[in-house]
Amino acid sequence: MTKKSKVILIILISFAVTGLTFSFPPIAQDPAYHNFADKRGLLGIPNFGDVMGNLLFLIFGLMGMRTVFKSRNDINISTMKGECILWEVLFAGTFLVGFGSGYYHWEPNNHTLVWDRLPMTIVFMSFFSLVIMERISEKGGLLLFPLFLIAGAASVFYWDYTESLGNGDLRAYALVQFLPILLLPLIFWLLPARYSGLKYLGYVLFWYGLAKVLEHFDPDIFEMTGELVSGHTLKHIAAAIAVFMMVVYVKKRRAI
Repeated sequence: MTKKSKVILIILISFAVTGLTFSFPPIAQDPAYHNFADKRGLLGIPNFGDVMGNLLFLIFGLMGMRTVFKSRNDINISTMKGECILWEVLFAGTFLVGFGSGYYHWEPNNHTLVWDRLPMTIVFMSFFSLVIMERISEKGGLLLFPLFLIAGAASVFYWDYTESLGNGDLRAYALVQFLPILLLPLIFWLLPARYSGLKYLGYVLFWYGLAKVLEHFDPDIFEMTGELVSGHTLKHIAAAIAVFMMVVYVKKRRAI
């Protein structure tokens, strides 16, 4: 199977998943989504666990930006034009996730959820663009990057707009979040790496997948731990560790 045929396969799967997603009726935001298990406040901070669980995003976001900035002239960090800019944007987006998610969990509702989801799309789209740059096309990933950022932001604002009309539609946002997760393992498997350290990218997918599981079992984990910590708070920690794995990847990888 040639590289061209592999890329065509990935593109066809992308179109198929997109078409399938929009074949379903609009998906409104479930109001129960805002009903998190741990509602305890502390030190004047409502929903303390879920709010403060975002601190690691701030820490790892800053750590990532510092790592990329210090290594701009290191050939092991960047062999592609513009790559460092994408990494900087990714880690800046992570830093903003800390604020956006903290703001949302301070007072959970659809309005504040916009500012939780918006910076997350920056992280998703930056990472996806970086993988495309490395595995498929350096120029293609760089050209797609701003388009992906616009698509990510548009998916959030579109959902917010449709919610204001009383007919919320999460399909575009779901596609932005989950299509890259579906495609990344396939891209890693089919196309050769430019850098070593693939295991760290595997850890990224593992920790993010674990975060989604912890999110799903939010009240169950809260009950199982004797109301010590909720699944959603642990979700923040697991997702932040996924970002930390990206920092480690950037720091330890070597050009092949």
